[in-house]
Amino acid sequence: MSRRIWILVLCTVIVAMLSACAAPVPATVAPAIEEKPAEAAPAEPAQEAPAEAAPAENPGKLTVLCTPQEDWCVAITKAFQEATGIETNYVRLSSGESVARLRAGKDNPEFDVWFGGPMDGYEVAKAEDLIEPYVSPNAAAIKDSLKDKDGYWTGVYVGALGFCSNKDVLESMDLEIPDSWDDLLDPKLKGQIAMAHPATSGTAFTALWTINTLQGGDIEKGFEYYKKLNNNVLQYTKTGSAPGPMAGRGEIAVAIIFSHDCVKFQKEGMTSLVTSFPAEGTGYEIGGVGIIKGGQNPEAAKKWIDWVLTGDVQEIAATVNSFQLPTSPDAEVPPEAVKLETVNLIDYDFIASATAKKGITERFDVEIAPAPKE
Repeated sequence: MSRRIWILVLCTVIVAMLSACAAPVPATVAPAIEEKPAEAAPAEPAQEAPAEAAPAENPGKLTVLCTPQEDWCVAITKAFQEATGIETNYVRLSSGESVARLRAGKDNPEFDVWFGGPMDGYEVAKAEDLIEPYVSPNAAAIKDSLKDKDGYWTGVYVGALGFCSNKDVLESMDLEIPDSWDDLLDPKLKGQIAMAHPATSGTAFTALWTINTLQGGDIEKGFEYYKKLNNNVLQYTKTGSAPGPMAGRGEIAVAIIFSHDCVKFQKEGMTSLVTSFPAEGTGYEIGGVGIIKGGQNPEAAKKWIDWVLTGDVQEIAATVNSFQLPTSPDAEVPPEAVKLETVNLIDYDFIASATAKKGITERFDVEIAPAPKE
């Protein structure tokens, strides 16, 4: 081997040795340390998965048997639904129709609560076991004379019966605005008077019982008056307020209705209408509220009664031109409302009128309504 080759071999060996020295040293693996297993901690109770939020409780439903004017029924049921979340519906019926409907559905009531209408109807419903008592905590503020002592009904408004006349029609007939019951018997008014039928309307029954009271409770004398009045009556309507617009349109001269209804029609554009009251005395109504016996939603019905006995709620009436006097002392009395102290009111016996109602209205239907005009 030449010296040159020997030197190359030697250099290669040296380089290899140096490279071996520069290689990374494998990490020393520490011997495994056998740890003493930790004592098991007591098992915690199994955690249940968080429950989903329960759905909001269904606030329920309410069906109102509503007797006042349609627009008031709409406004107050809508406001109740908005205030409580309770789905609220209504059926509008006159007072006499209401009792008949409750009677027909006694075994399977379709309504939960009755709102509005004169006390005669409520007393009939009470006697026939169609309504049930509930004493609302808000009834404490209502005068005793405006509520049933056992809680079967509580008054929500008061109004006086009167005459609603078209002054222009009367002037054309050379007649004064009537201010007595006898004025309505004037032969010049033949075909110029309208009132509702007392079998269907609480308004008309109030008029019927008013005449009976003014005759000293003598029903025969009362019917003598109505036979005479019948000669001047053009039409007996189904609902108590319906004669008012007839007078407002000039179709008749005088309507026998509750005074607040006449004021409503005046405010709504029938400016020829004027309200008057019979000097010898007139009847009045206490519009009530009561729970239907056996209704499907009694708790919602109780909430309704609590609600309508408050001042703010009773003020809803005036927003739709219903100007009855509220029974809540907290309600503002609308300036358009007829103040009862300005009217000669009779001593109206709601218990006696309710007891006599069926017989009187049936007799009226046979003897008066269909009788030919003289």
